[in-house]
Amino acid sequence: MANTKSAEKATRKSARNALRNKAVFSRLKTLHQKFEQAVAKNDAAAARATGIEYASAVDKAAKKKIIHRNAANHVKGHVAKYTLAKV
Repeated sequence: MANTKSAEKATRKSARNALRNKAVFSRLKTLHQKFEQAVAKNDAAAARATGIEYASAVDKAAKKKIIHRNAANHVKGHVAKYTLAKV
């Protein structure tokens, strides 16, 4: 139980951020699955489209500091590698 007003506010803020982070992680996971399916099917056009969408979502999450920027760069490198290999 929070002892001060600032601790109560921090608890509310933490819960709010956790909901936002959960939504973002869920979206990233869905986009990752779509990208992997497109790569597995050897569909270059779909892999490129979903790869761009996935990389964009990862960049936005990194910009909001939901994921680390190095993790975002790691993901984007893999997306580029698979997308360029299929083209």
